[in-house]
Amino acid sequence: MQTLTEKDYRKILICLTLYLSSLFAANTLGIKLMPFLFGTHLSVAVFCFPIVFIMTDVIGEVYGKKMAKNFVYAGIFSILIFLLYSAISIVVPWAGAGMWAHDGYNLIFGISVRFSIASLVAYAIGEYQDVLSFFFFKKNIGSKYFWLRSNLSNVWSQLLDSAIFMFIAYLGVLPVKTILLIIIPWWIYKVVMGFLYTPLSYLGIRLLRGKNANQAV
Repeated sequence: MQTLTEKDYRKILICLTLYLSSLFAANTLGIKLMPFLFGTHLSVAVFCFPIVFIMTDVIGEVYGKKMAKNFVYAGIFSILIFLLYSAISIVVPWAGAGMWAHDGYNLIFGISVRFSIASLVAYAIGEYQDVLSFFFFKKNIGSKYFWLRSNLSNVWSQLLDSAIFMFIAYLGVLPVKTILLIIIPWWIYKVVMGFLYTPLSYLGIRLLRGKNANQAV
């Protein structure tokens, strides 16, 4: 069992901050859709959400499966707390001086609540599967080839996350065809972004390992 130093805890805290910031950015900013190729659509969350999955792989690679699961649990509890705060903020009455923001606030944060519920379910299933898949491939492929293990686990977990999230977030709001037109490119784009972010994963592993940075990955 690895003994963690004070320096390790600082590094883990920085990683957790980046992890949760990316998660909440995806939940709140992801309401915006942008046009993509061939009439498809993408959520702007595609820029930050791959970081969420990559971070658990990096943390798991350096500090083990238990620490990666702790990140997943932190994300779940954070979303639950955010849902509670969102519900309270929407339910409490408005003061007259703030009524100018009433409609926009309730619309955006009302949608954010639904997005957070969708994210909670999709995230809990997708991220947990990502951790399990990553260590399954590590056991069967070996401790080398981090890039392959990370991206293979992301392909499956990102598909689960994308499909579950989109149907919970948009079913009844958008036609099923439109939802599928969002899921497919979003999934493909997140997988591609995961490949593109791979050098950042290696940089993260190197920074976390410090003196042991030359260990094969």
